[in-house]
Amino acid sequence: MSNTVLSLKDFHDKHLKMGKNDIILDVRNPDEYREAHIKGAINFPLGELGQHLEELKKYDHIYIHCKRGGRAQNAYQFLAGSGLNNLICIADAGMDLWISEGYPIEKG
Repeated sequence: MSNTVLSLKDFHDKHLKMGKNDIILDVRNPDEYREAHIKGAINFPLGELGQHLEELKKYDHIYIHCKRGGRAQNAYQFLAGSGLNNLICIADAGMDLWISEGYPIEKG
C-alpha cells in the first residue's frame, strides 16, 4: 500500500464503496465533529493522533479529512512520518465543502 491524496469529490464517490476494514478519520475538534460529520467517521483530533497509532495501523485504508484540508494534511504528514502507509488524504477541502455540496451528514 502507499499513501495518496484524493479530492473531496472523488472521496464522496469512493466512500460509498469503502471496504469493511476502511475508516474515515475526522481530525477536527470534538465540538466540530458533534456539529456535523460524515456517517461512520471516527473522531481523533489532530493533537491526539499519537495516542491512536497502533489502532490506526490495523486498517486497510484511512481516509483523513477535516474542515477545509489543512489539519488533514498535517495529520497525513504526521501519520506517514510515524510509519503508516494506509493513508488517503482529502487535502483540497473538508466538511465545509461536504456540507455546501449537500452531501449527507450526521450530528451528535
